[in-house]
Amino acid sequence: MAVAEPVQLATYIVTAGAVAFAVAAALWAFRLTTGVRRVQGQWRRRVAWLEDRLAQADSVFGAHPGLVIVWETPPDPTAAEWARPKVYGSPTALAAMLKFADLGAPGGANPAAALLDGLGDLEARSAGGEDTTLRQRMTALMETGQAFSLTIAGPSGRFIEADGRAAGAQLVLWLTDATIRGLEESGARGRLEEARRVVSEDPLAFLDMLGRAPYPAFRLSSAGRLEWVNAAYVEAVGAENAQAVLSGQVFLDAAIKEQAREALRSGQPRRSVKAAVLHAQRRVMELALFPVSGGVAGLALDVTEGEEAKAQLERLSEAHDETLDHMAEAVAIFDRSRKLSFYNRAFAQLFRLEEATLNERPSHGALLDQLREKRLLPEQADYVAWKEAELSQYENPPTAETPDELWPLPDGRTLRVARQRHPSGGLLFIFEDMTDQLTLQAQYKTLLKVQRATLDKLNEAVAVFGSDGRLKLSNAAFARVWKLDPETLENAPFEEVADACHPLHPDPEAWSALKARITDPGPDARKATTGEIRRSDGTVLTWLSRPLPDGATLIAWDDITDSRRIEAALRDKAEALEASERIKTEFVKHVSYQLRTPLTTIGGYADLIASGLAGELNEAQQSHLGAIQTASSQLAKLIDDILDIAAIDAGQLELELGDVRLGELTREASELIASRAEHEGVRLRLETEGDAGAIRADANRIKQVLYNLITNAIDHVDAGGTVEIGAEVEGSEARLWVADDGRGIAPERQAKIFERFERGEGGGAGLGLALVNDIVRLHGGWVELESEPGEGTRVTCHLPVTAAIEHSAPELALKGGRKA
Repeated sequence: MAVAEPVQLATYIVTAGAVAFAVAAALWAFRLTTGVRRVQGQWRRRVAWLEDRLAQADSVFGAHPGLVIVWETPPDPTAAEWARPKVYGSPTALAAMLKFADLGAPGGANPAAALLDGLGDLEARSAGGEDTTLRQRMTALMETGQAFSLTIAGPSGRFIEADGRAAGAQLVLWLTDATIRGLEESGARGRLEEARRVVSEDPLAFLDMLGRAPYPAFRLSSAGRLEWVNAAYVEAVGAENAQAVLSGQVFLDAAIKEQAREALRSGQPRRSVKAAVLHAQRRVMELALFPVSGGVAGLALDVTEGEEAKAQLERLSEAHDETLDHMAEAVAIFDRSRKLSFYNRAFAQLFRLEEATLNERPSHGALLDQLREKRLLPEQADYVAWKEAELSQYENPPTAETPDELWPLPDGRTLRVARQRHPSGGLLFIFEDMTDQLTLQAQYKTLLKVQRATLDKLNEAVAVFGSDGRLKLSNAAFARVWKLDPETLENAPFEEVADACHPLHPDPEAWSALKARITDPGPDARKATTGEIRRSDGTVLTWLSRPLPDGATLIAWDDITDSRRIEAALRDKAEALEASERIKTEFVKHVSYQLRTPLTTIGGYADLIASGLAGELNEAQQSHLGAIQTASSQLAKLIDDILDIAAIDAGQLELELGDVRLGELTREASELIASRAEHEGVRLRLETEGDAGAIRADANRIKQVLYNLITNAIDHVDAGGTVEIGAEVEGSEARLWVADDGRGIAPERQAKIFERFERGEGGGAGLGLALVNDIVRLHGGWVELESEPGEGTRVTCHLPVTAAIEHSAPELALKGGRKA
């Protein structure tokens, strides 16, 4: 047991190890088989995916309208085979390119080499506008890696865009057909007719035309990248050159890419108007994008002026409509289809139409029918024919010479109707209510006739000249005074009228000055003026010119020959009367002086005899002596009155002013005349109680006034009568009066009672009351007379408290004296 146990243990160990190895080997084999299968599946999927990608790439290249040429090793443009590049693209695109190069169907295993050799030396132009060839650009790409974009013109009137780039160790060339066919398919046929001709003759000339165009032009690839721009585009975006624009992908507007995608998706051109900043100015651009072969072409037209003009036109249209809407005249516009396209408020109000009805745009005929139903059209015997004639004007529109019409409406109104062709087609109607105007015209014509008839009744010659210098109106006296033919005066110019009047008044300067007043609109010329002329026939005329409100001028002439003759006669008479008055005054002074000396002698001797110095007188002698004394006193008073009146007439009578107590003055005057009153049997009565007040006057002259009034009253009062003497001061006025209850004064004589030498019934020289009136006036007062026949007379003198100093002697003025 002890010996067997190790052996068995070893056996077990070996057996266990073998089994374990076998199991491990089996497991390893199983795992190896499984991994191989997994790797095989992954590679199969990878190959399938690569085949799918290759198929997709082949389909993409097959759908590409151009060709993609790839060189694994640098090409040799100088060699005929161009290093045998790989060609990707559809056979159709290859055939189109071979046709473009006019190679037909070249043989050989690699037609790309023949194609490149055919295109290599054709005329081409870079994006920057430089003339070059494909061979030159490929050499620069191989040597320096400089990318390029060319437009190659082919012999068949088409052109290809060639873009070369370095892609790692490979070189790639894209060839795309970009002829005018794409532009034709965009629908822009009208603008590209000329381009088609240019391209067919010289494709590079077309590119040169776009390159030199004043508006930006550009081309985008199907991926939305800028591939070509012209000089105007570069200037518009403010770049240094075209290469900088293409490198930086500088777009005129951010929305260009989206519009380009829409143009590619729809195959239709896209247009839009956008605001952009060009040349550092805000401008409005019209962007036109249209699909072309291999991308999108675009033009940017500056339509700022057009948009501004459009906006201004819209504003003008709105202002025009608003202006028409505020017009007092009714306006209606019908379009080509005879529908109402516009009306203003005055039109609706004139014809009493609802705006809702007018907004439905009724036809012209329907509107006429509606107005006829409302009796707002002229009454017509044949309405159908009249309506047809109205509507026929759309076929035969009115001209500028077509006269306006007057529509008398049944409601009594009269409308003026003006028709004219509307610029946008149709007719424009203007209706104006002429009722008031026609009434005013009739009234004006009537007034003008009345005015002309009135002027014809005047003796003065009247002529009215307009601002144009033509005679507008004249009366019959004008033709008569200037001896003119009335038929030649109608609307005659001033020169003709002046020439016709020249024989009677040959003064050119006077007529020129008169013409200036008619035609000169200046304020200095248009003033009212007067003058006087003496004609060659001896007639004297006065003339006046008056500016009228309407710019016309009225000129009137009046024959004053007789007046001038009468004035001369009156002047001669006045001079004769003045001389006569002067002679009379001198005579009165001389006679009065010569009478006063013997009168004084007579009075002196009469007084001497009456005193008894010459002896005693009997009764008869005393009676005769009293008569002599009375006559001498009356004669002395008469001479004094005459001298006073003469002094007053000569302006030599001066008042000696002083303080006058009217109460005392009336008493003194009554006492002076008391003896005579007693002798005549007349009672004197004073009406001044106490002091009647003081005034500034000439006491002697006031006393003379009272004396004359009292003596005159006594002369007209019978025995037993009464004479009242009164005075009072009230405010700034003093009143003296003498009243009697005598015979009174007849009304027809009262106006002359204060005139000189007007004698009353009592006799006398007639100077007393005249002198009273003159003295009171010298004091600045006036005399009032109240009298009734058989009831007496009252004479009141109204005097100022302070007499006027014009007729007084100068008073002494002491400087530094005290005032009382």
